[in-house]
Amino acid sequence: MRRAWTCSGVRWSGDGAVLVWGGGRTSPLVPGRRVAFGVVDGGVRTCVGARGNACPVRAVVSSRGTGARCEECARLDRAHSVAADTLADDPRPYRVYLAWFGPGLVKVGITRVERGSVRLLEQGAVTFSWLGQGPLMAARRAEELLRAALGVPDRIPYADKRAVRAALPGAGERLAEIRELHERAADLDGWPESLGRAPFEPVDHTDVFGLAGLSPAWGVVRELAAGGSVDGELRGAAGPDLHLLTGRGVVVLDTRLMTGWELTGAGAADVAGGSGITFPVREAPPADAGVQDGLF
Repeated sequence: MRRAWTCSGVRWSGDGAVLVWGGGRTSPLVPGRRVAFGVVDGGVRTCVGARGNACPVRAVVSSRGTGARCEECARLDRAHSVAADTLADDPRPYRVYLAWFGPGLVKVGITRVERGSVRLLEQGAVTFSWLGQGPLMAARRAEELLRAALGVPDRIPYADKRAVRAALPGAGERLAEIRELHERAADLDGWPESLGRAPFEPVDHTDVFGLAGLSPAWGVVRELAAGGSVDGELRGAAGPDLHLLTGRGVVVLDTRLMTGWELTGAGAADVAGGSGITFPVREAPPADAGVQDGLF
């Protein structure tokens, strides 16, 4: 009988990405690595709990959601999130950043200084630059200022990010777009006095994510399912997404869909017809489907 594992998703650091498994085991995610696993036949997806605590009722959750939490655990988890604006008295310093995901796809956000660039790696930011650093509420005010004055969002759907990864422009064009926005942001009035400004010092994650020469994906895994499996070669990893070359071509797997399931190792014999994947897959949109008409 095969051993069942639970997955906590992808963890990023300056050294790259790893898949984290129950018990602390990790699997490095490097291009060329084989990724093969299946979902226990007859299994169900259960809530992963909140803030390090197990779900008291082990509630069954949707196979399509990326959070893998029941309504109550999701509420508890969000109550302690910076995004929920419930930590106004947080004494830790924060940074404001601009992140570029593709042509016309730029967002503004904040992250704790102690986390370095991990938040940008988690989001799949191809290029980014810091804007400033200061107390949480000052960083929040600067974020709102940029959203209102420049029309830059604080969120970009993952579907839009995935749609352009295999057709990114060269480094010069990537930097030009985010440089212009950084300059416009610096000229705005109303910056919080307690927020120290940061010069334009772009960081590019193309090599870290393995995006050079990345083939377009024909599909995106919609959900995991009991008895299903995937077997493919890792071509690139950005944020929570794995770009896997299977017998049917490249598919994108959002590793957040793996949480809450009991998983087992899978071999080629487990995947019907040599396709490399039996999980439900939806067709990927064209490369330009998620691109905005313009930044402003």
